[in-house]
Amino acid sequence: MILVALWDLGPAAREALGAAGRLGDEIAVALLGDPASAEEAGAYGATQAFVFDGDFAGSGGEAAIAALTELARELGARAVLLPRDDRTAEIAPRLAERLGGTAVTQVVAIELTDGRPVWTRSAYGGKALVEVTAAAEPVVATLTRGAFAPAEATGGTATVSTRSAPAVDGAVELLEREAPSTGASLEDAKVIVSGGAGLGAAEAFRELEELAGLLGGAVGASLAAVDAGWAPADRQVGLTGKVVSPDVYFAIGISGASQHLAGIGGAKAVVAVNTDADAPIFASARLGVVMDCHTFIRSMIEQLRSAT
Repeated sequence: MILVALWDLGPAAREALGAAGRLGDEIAVALLGDPASAEEAGAYGATQAFVFDGDFAGSGGEAAIAALTELARELGARAVLLPRDDRTAEIAPRLAERLGGTAVTQVVAIELTDGRPVWTRSAYGGKALVEVTAAAEPVVATLTRGAFAPAEATGGTATVSTRSAPAVDGAVELLEREAPSTGASLEDAKVIVSGGAGLGAAEAFRELEELAGLLGGAVGASLAAVDAGWAPADRQVGLTGKVVSPDVYFAIGISGASQHLAGIGGAKAVVAVNTDADAPIFASARLGVVMDCHTFIRSMIEQLRSAT
């Protein structure tokens, strides 16, 4: 049995179900968020869907870990798959420890060899790939966005059951809850316009918002821009931020540090704009533009406005 833990049935969830299908076993889904997705899960390969009724937001992941631990043991799951994001990066290692299994993070490929899964994960900031065969199961794996083809709708159905979220001891106290910034999701955007230290000031990100809007995309940021307070943390792209896979990624005023490149490896095309012709970002770019970033942004905005 493969258990897929989801909060909804969006694009990341369908990719996780597609990855689960590669393991050649029956698939169960644990829904810790939107109960309306339960029926739909069957159409994407799940034979069972378990809907948990409760609040998973305020316990520092403890409620989710308790629910998944109980269900994985009951089902005898040999793997628990989760889409990779900030929430699951925190949950996965703790869940693996509870289950006495193995945590494998940032998984980009899964292959069966002699009936055993071989998990390929990104390492050293995306500079290398490591193949892992787990010594202890279940494997708790976080899946990199864009690495797996989404499950196709087959018209199947899943048996749906509802459960109450397990009570937790409140070891984690929620001090504050911050709403995410507005704007298109970076993980789902087809076009991302990212700014870095080369933009020089927070005001430049308002121009990036306009440019992204005209392109139908989302605004991202480098670690340096986030550390400077020019963009919120949930806009950060890179090893310690979001891993993205857009059709086009604009890196404007971004030098191309390895931690940033680790987050854009899935981009189909990178357009780099920098005044430094020797910036490392150009080695990863399909198109490189050596010019002032502000001039480039204003020129793009003017041309896009005139084209509409």
